[in-house]
Amino acid sequence: KSKKEEEETPAEPKKSLAEESAPVPQPKAVAEMSVENLSPDQVLAAAKAILSKDASSDFSKELSRIVERKKLPQRRNGFTQKASVGGQTIFVRTGEYADGALGEIFVDIHKEGASFRSIMNCFAIAVSIGLQYGVPLEEYVDKFVFTRFEPSGVVDHPNIKASTSIVDYIFRLLALEYLGRTDLVQVPPKLEEKRPAMEPETQLSFASRAEIVQQPQPVSSHTKMEPVSSSNEYLSNMMGDAPPCDQCGHITIRNGTCYKCLNCGNSLGCS
Repeated sequence: KSKKEEEETPAEPKKSLAEESAPVPQPKAVAEMSVENLSPDQVLAAAKAILSKDASSDFSKELSRIVERKKLPQRRNGFTQKASVGGQTIFVRTGEYADGALGEIFVDIHKEGASFRSIMNCFAIAVSIGLQYGVPLEEYVDKFVFTRFEPSGVVDHPNIKASTSIVDYIFRLLALEYLGRTDLVQVPPKLEEKRPAMEPETQLSFASRAEIVQQPQPVSSHTKMEPVSSSNEYLSNMMGDAPPCDQCGHITIRNGTCYKCLNCGNSLGCS
C-alpha cells in the first residue's frame, strides 16, 4: 500500500484484556457436549492425556481424592489355601466381589511370634485396602514376586513347589488363581484339572486273594535289603524344623526345649 492509503485507512481499535480472554465460540457439536454426556472411555482418555502432559502431581492428587473405596459385601466368596513354606505352615484366605474379582486377603501363620504375625496381618490389610481402591493385582504381583527372606524353600502346594519367601508364595498363588499366570509356578495346572474321583474298592474272591498272597515275589540277587529301624522313622518325624549340628553337620532332634545330635552327642542350647 502507498503512504496515502495507509493514512486514509482507519486503525483497528485495540482489544481489552477481557475481550482477549473471552472464550472463542465453538461449533454446535462441541457446545452441546457436557459432562453428563461424556462416556467413561472419554473421561479415562482425557485423564490419561492430562497426566501425560502434567509435570506436577497436583492433578493426580486431586484425581485420587475422588476415587471411592469399593467395599466388599457382608457375605462374600473366596477360598482358603493351606501350604507349607520351608517347613512353616501358612493359611491364605481371600475375599471376592460378586463378579469374582479379588477384594481382600488374610494371612495366618502357624507357630510364629506375635511380632511377625502382626506384621503379616498389617501387610494383608494394606494390600486389601489397595485392592478395594482399585490398585491392579498385577502391580502387586510384579512388585512382590521374588522377594527373598526366611522362611523360604520347598512349598507344599500342587503347583508351586518352591518360593523365596512367604510374600513370594502369596503373590504366586494369587497370580495363579486370579490372573492365570502359569509362568510363576513350577507345575502348570492342566486345562481340565479335576479332583481325582474315589474309585470303588475292587472286590476279590477268597480264592483270588489267596493266590495273590501265596505268589512269591521275585528278588534280584543285586537288590540290597535295607531294614528300616524304628529310630529312622522317629528321626524322620522329628527333623522337620531341627537345625544341623554345628560340630558334625548331622541333623539334630528335639531334646526338651533344645536340640541334640545323635551322631556326635553335641547339644544345642543346653548343657
